[in-house]
Amino acid sequence: MTDLARAEPDPGRFNEKLALPYELRIRDFSSAMQDVYDFLHDVNTSLIKKGLKRFDDMLRPAAMSGLISDLLTASLAQHSRVLVENRYHNGHPDLIVGGRYPSDAVQSGEHGVEVKTTRKAGGAVDTHGAREQWMCVFVYRIDQETQPAVARAPTVFSEVYLGHVTVDDFRRNARSELGTRTATLDRDGIAKLRQNWVYRA
Repeated sequence: MTDLARAEPDPGRFNEKLALPYELRIRDFSSAMQDVYDFLHDVNTSLIKKGLKRFDDMLRPAAMSGLISDLLTASLAQHSRVLVENRYHNGHPDLIVGGRYPSDAVQSGEHGVEVKTTRKAGGAVDTHGAREQWMCVFVYRIDQETQPAVARAPTVFSEVYLGHVTVDDFRRNARSELGTRTATLDRDGIAKLRQNWVYRA
């Protein structure tokens, strides 16, 4: 069996000069990224041993994005000094200040960080609504082209952004008859977010 490569964050690619909110540290992001890398490596190693496809190749894009987002949220909460997971189902934001809300659960809170993931370079990502918030966007890259599949590079994060955005930074997206209304940072909003980069590979 071909040994799968294990990804690691490049310590030289972090923005050490960025002022982070809520007592967050660069090492919190590095540790969270490494936790995701280790999870995918362990799962894929087990799957390949059984002759199955990589986890990255099995999941639909939306499912993969949701999984990575959940993993990052849980890991950042574990490593953070201040933030914890929002225990309210589908509550906003994903990470909240511990002890700020009853039972660390709030449907719509002001104090915390929303975590998003996307495969789109630059960090543009749809949200369920325009609101003032600290938004953290992880951009990841999946190798789905190298042949044979067991030789593919591990999934890695290529960009991470964390910025404070307001309602005016969003544009509302047209909603189809069966679709859910979404909002995306407009050109100025995404430029503001990109100024606050945490990691760029």
